Amino acid sequence: MKRDMFNRFLLFLLVILLYPCLFHSHSLHLNSTPITFSVCLPHQSSILLQLKTEFTFQRREYYDDILNNSYPKMKSWKAGSDCCSSWDGVSCDMATGYVMSLDLSMSWLHGPLHSNSSLFRLLHLHELNLSFNNFTSCPIPSEFGQLSRLTHLNLSHSVFSGHIPISEISRLTNLISLDLSYYFYELDGNDLTGALHMKEGEVGRLTQNMTNLRRIYLDSVQIDSHVPVDFANLSSLTHLSFWRCNLLGKVPNSIGNLKSLNILILQYCSFSGIIPSSIGNLTELKHLYLESNGFSGQISYSFGNLTQLEDLILSSNSFSGKLPMSLPHRVKSIDFRDNDLTGSIPSDISNLTFLEWLDLSNNSFTEVIPGSLFKLPSLTCLSLENNQFTGYLNIQNVSNSSQLESLILSGNNLTGHIPSSVSKFTMLSYLNLDSNDFSGRLDFGIFLEKSSLSSLVLSNNRGLFITNLSTTSTLSNQFQGIYLSSCNIKEFPIFLKTQGKLEALDLSNNNISNPIPRWLLSIGTETLYNLNLSHNFIHGWEKAPLILPWKVMDTLDLHSNMLHGSLVVPPMSTTYFSISENSLVGRIDPLFCKLRDLRYLDLSSNNLSGTIPQCLGNFSSSLLVLNLRGNNLNGNMPSSCGDGNQLQTLDLSYNNLHGKIPQSLIKCKELQILNLGHNQMTDTFPFMVQSFSKLQVLILSSNKFYGPIWHPHSFFGFVNLYIIDLSFNDFTGSLLSQYFQNWTSMEETSYNKSQLKYIGEGSYSYSVTVVNKGQNLLYIRIFTFFMCIDFSNNKFHGEIPRTIGDLQTLVVLNLSSNNFTGPIPPSLENLIKLESLDLSKNKLSGQIPQQFTRLTFLEYLNLSDNELVGPIPQAGQIGTFENSSFEGNWGLCGPPLSKKCGTSPLPPHDNEKSVFELPCVKISLSGSEHDE
Repeated sequence: MKRDMFNRFLLFLLVILLYPCLFHSHSLHLNSTPITFSVCLPHQSSILLQLKTEFTFQRREYYDDILNNSYPKMKSWKAGSDCCSSWDGVSCDMATGYVMSLDLSMSWLHGPLHSNSSLFRLLHLHELNLSFNNFTSCPIPSEFGQLSRLTHLNLSHSVFSGHIPISEISRLTNLISLDLSYYFYELDGNDLTGALHMKEGEVGRLTQNMTNLRRIYLDSVQIDSHVPVDFANLSSLTHLSFWRCNLLGKVPNSIGNLKSLNILILQYCSFSGIIPSSIGNLTELKHLYLESNGFSGQISYSFGNLTQLEDLILSSNSFSGKLPMSLPHRVKSIDFRDNDLTGSIPSDISNLTFLEWLDLSNNSFTEVIPGSLFKLPSLTCLSLENNQFTGYLNIQNVSNSSQLESLILSGNNLTGHIPSSVSKFTMLSYLNLDSNDFSGRLDFGIFLEKSSLSSLVLSNNRGLFITNLSTTSTLSNQFQGIYLSSCNIKEFPIFLKTQGKLEALDLSNNNISNPIPRWLLSIGTETLYNLNLSHNFIHGWEKAPLILPWKVMDTLDLHSNMLHGSLVVPPMSTTYFSISENSLVGRIDPLFCKLRDLRYLDLSSNNLSGTIPQCLGNFSSSLLVLNLRGNNLNGNMPSSCGDGNQLQTLDLSYNNLHGKIPQSLIKCKELQILNLGHNQMTDTFPFMVQSFSKLQVLILSSNKFYGPIWHPHSFFGFVNLYIIDLSFNDFTGSLLSQYFQNWTSMEETSYNKSQLKYIGEGSYSYSVTVVNKGQNLLYIRIFTFFMCIDFSNNKFHGEIPRTIGDLQTLVVLNLSSNNFTGPIPPSLENLIKLESLDLSKNKLSGQIPQQFTRLTFLEYLNLSDNELVGPIPQAGQIGTFENSSFEGNWGLCGPPLSKKCGTSPLPPHDNEKSVFELPCVKISLSGSEHDE
């Protein structure tokens, strides 16, 4: 929450710093004391009226939310009135009547700006501002080069696209300010990206003749090149902003020549290497933003020379080493989060009396947090989360004039008691001490009388015992967020009765055993959007309504309790609802189908019965996860996918469903996980799933599926599959050599550890239980490099295709209890990641390939009950297995078997074969909320 607040603060600050023209209107008067005054010249008025006809007016909602003062300025332009005195956005030379300044920023202009626009006939223009309009992705017309008198040109945020006309813009040699920035807000990715671009070397060409240039903004222009060395010769520059331009390489030493710079913004690019020490020459610099690059090395001591610096933003880089002992003494904001900084916080930081914002989170700082930090007189936000700070929290002698509003110390190794003096910060609104080693008793009353404190996070301090939670004082502070997970709480805190404005409440992972009280349903009915009571021992409701009452509820998590009785329906606004791992009974109410905004629905591991409502699964195009695993549901599988659905996970396993897979499943193109295991379904293999390019997990085990698993007219392969379990069915036929072609994800042998992902990554995580290495293993979260194939206990026949050896990242392979014949393919030696291999109970013949000795990760092997012959290889891992891995093969010899090689007894009769059976893999799927 505070990270979002900081990002919004930075964005708003950038808008104010970079675009002052949006907040201060100005007119250009060439003669400050003119002798005569002229009205607007008729032909100037005519040009402007013609310009008005070239666009329509459409409001841009996103930018209105930021600046909140837009309106269609051109609507005041009317024939017969004086354009110089009564037309919004128009300023004239009062001596000549020529239009000299045109400010149409945020004027709702909509439509392309054509090359023959009347705009380019205003040849006396000195200032032109077209920012924050919508020119519908048209290119910037080269005719701007005709406006040679321009000193200020602002085309920012107006949806231009394509290549910037470098030659023409570079002719504007009188420019003092140039702004070509462009942001396009993408709701899906919550990101800002650009549509304008330049080629290698064009930055220097653009500005080489602009000797008067003082301000240049090219934010989000895709440049993809190095910063030209000669660009730093623009010695008059005061503002330089290349935000998200993808500039490459190192910052040139010549940056130090820009001694007039006041603002330098190089955020979200691709710079690397160290920051040149010459940056210390920029003694006029006030605002330095270098966030989200690849800078490395130590933070330069030369920053201490920047005596005017107010903002020093170096977050999300690869800086290492200790903090410099000397930092600019007038600095107001320091953001060094997300680096590799180490050591302790230097004591000299207490001299930064102007410091308002200090963020050192997500580094590797150690030792004790200096108590002097808490005494900085101007500090409003202190974030030290996710480091390795140790020791007691030393907060003493807090001044009544302290300005501290936000204190974030989560994710460290702080010990001892939480000092009561933390309540002395009279302005504190957000306190986060989550995930430390605090212990002892904490009187919660110290927080209840602080009128400023709105959000309190004390979760995951397992040695902490919170007392005085039962007060009912009407003077209690009104919280917005309370997070007390893993705090040894045994009952619902009574003080919550007074929290009528509560927005978020987390009491998960405690020891609460009493029922959910009736009064809890009446708090925050208009405001509560996040409620987490999971992982307690709550055994019911005092009185449960059919539909829970919170009107703006978004996330409701009640899983892993002892709730019984009927299933409640969450509020209609809910997007995440989990009530899994309880003891609920009865049917699923069709009212669930009215939850149009629902994205995650997890009712798994209960005792729900009856049929699945036909509407469930296709009632909402927003639904991503539907998990009904482990209930007593019966009947047919419903038509789970409607048109336009986004369903990613469908888990109906461990129920009593029967019948066929509905053909509507073909519409579930976004499916990543499909688990229908352990039901009574009778059908052929659903070949439609091979067209699901995002499918990662496919489980059909323990049903009555039958027939071949390939089709001559069907595409072979699963390009993204990690786990497939078809065990305990009646599948038949042979596996063609082409069958394992195009299983791309299982063929990749290299992966970047820094880019490892989990199956089902996101706010909802997936657990997989695998009988692996002879044990039943539960993987709470599975990396996508865990690959498993289980075709055991079916009726497959023929030879094992050698192409299975192409799946080099397989970890588990189980083909046991089938009718495979022929030799074990030597290509299995290529399965270099294999940990578990079960080929038992088939009719495999020939020798065990000597190449098996190369399977160095193999920890479980079962080749029993086949027709294998010859010596057992002794080298490598294969020489470490016991008799049970090889018994039931009459022709095998050598250790660990007692039979020595060189003798040839007759094969045993069928009724003498070993009955040893240990299937390697059984997979089940469940989901739980992922803590973020």
